This record gives sequence, structure tokens and C-alpha cells, in this order.
Amino acid sequence: VAESSEVLKVVVNRLVELADEYDIGLIFKSSYTKANRLSGGSYSGPGLEQGLKLLASIKREFDIPILTDVHETVEVAPAAEVADVIQIPAFLCRQTELALAAGRTGKWVNIKKGQFLAPEDMTALVDKVGSKKTLVTERGSSFGYRNLVVDFRSLIIMRQTGSKVVFDATHSLQLPGASGGTSGGQPQYSLPLARAAVAVGVDGLFVETHPDPASARSDAASMIPLSDMSEFLREVCAIHALRSESQLAEA
Repeated sequence: VAESSEVLKVVVNRLVELADEYDIGLIFKSSYTKANRLSGGSYSGPGLEQGLKLLASIKREFDIPILTDVHETVEVAPAAEVADVIQIPAFLCRQTELALAAGRTGKWVNIKKGQFLAPEDMTALVDKVGSKKTLVTERGSSFGYRNLVVDFRSLIIMRQTGSKVVFDATHSLQLPGASGGTSGGQPQYSLPLARAAVAVGVDGLFVETHPDPASARSDAASMIPLSDMSEFLREVCAIHALRSESQLAEA
């Protein structure tokens, strides 16, 4: 979530450095509003107008593409004026009018797979968006109460949508509602699962990071410290390189 201009700049500046170092593409994601808070007292962001101003400023200063999530159809048009990728959150992935509105923008659309959906269901959701500029993101499936598991078969199955496939290495390890009014998490498993996803084959990783996760205003329990991102990327990029070499050898 967009906390302040200062925090955004610290994070983006470091991520731009790492993207250059490891020669990888970077799309920066931040939310102007987090609409799916469990508790009404949780911080939900600066709001549509102020939040989009913050993101527009970051986009201009660092010259990077921006991804942000939308929650209602009235948010789609103003969000599309700033964002290069419109994200449909997991809890809203079946909302037809939201999907149609996102597709009409002509921007890339990232659909996060709901925790309650089978990977095969994503084909219908992609068809609903009505655009070939789509990404589908695996973020774990509900396993009983307050727990998520990742079925790595989904990364292969979702290729059938014709979309780019992304693995969310941090939301997949949330423990929904496990910290009372907020979600818990198990960030110590983010790197192992990201390594596995890259070995299976994905087009991108979705990773939440923060300079001081303990003070983060949203998803604090599942964040990866910004200081750990270099090692995180070093390991997943090494696996990606090995997989690419293997594919070339087979060809």
C-alpha cells in the first residue's frame, strides 16, 4: 500500500538498482487503496486521488511502469490514466463488470487467481477481460481456515489461458486473519517457493518488500525486507538461467 512518498522512493530506487544489476524487467506495484481489509480499523491507503498522484510522481521520476489494483468500476478509468497494468484482486476476480471495464482500457490486465478457484477457471476469467494483454497470478489456495497452499501444477495449467503466468511469492504465504484483525504470514518460505516456481517456469514474480516490514502499514507479516531482495533475486535468477540453458540444450 502507498504509505508515503518517502517510503515509495526508497523502495523504488533500490528495486531499479537491482533490476539493472540482474538485468530483469521491473513493474512497480502499489495500492492507492486496499479495499479488502479484515478490520475496519486497518490502514487502507491514501485514497484514489492522492494515491494516484503519488504513483504518477514515482512513474515520472523513475521512468518505470506501474501496476495498481482496482476494486470498483468507477476506479478503472482514473487508475488507467496512471497505471500501465490494471490488477483485479483475488477476491474480486469473478466480478464481470470489473473485468470488462479493465479490458476496455487497453492496458495490460493482471488477474490474481482467487484462493477459492481452480486454475482451470482462469480461462473463463481471461476470456471475460476480452484482451490478449493479460497476466494471471497464482497466490495460493485456501486450505482449511487461515492457511494457504500452493499447487505448482497451476503454473502449468494456467498456460492454457494464453496469458503470461506470474507467481506471487509473498501473498501465497499469508495466513489470513491469523493475527487477529490482520493477516499473518510465513515470509521465511518465500524464497524456496519462488525458486520452485521459477524452476517450473513463470514469466514473472510478484514480491512484496519494505525497508522495515515490522512497520509496514499493510501485509507486514509476509513482507520480504528490502535488504534481502538482492540475495532473493540472485538465487531466482540463477535458477532461471539454468532453466534457460536446459531449454536451449534440448532445442
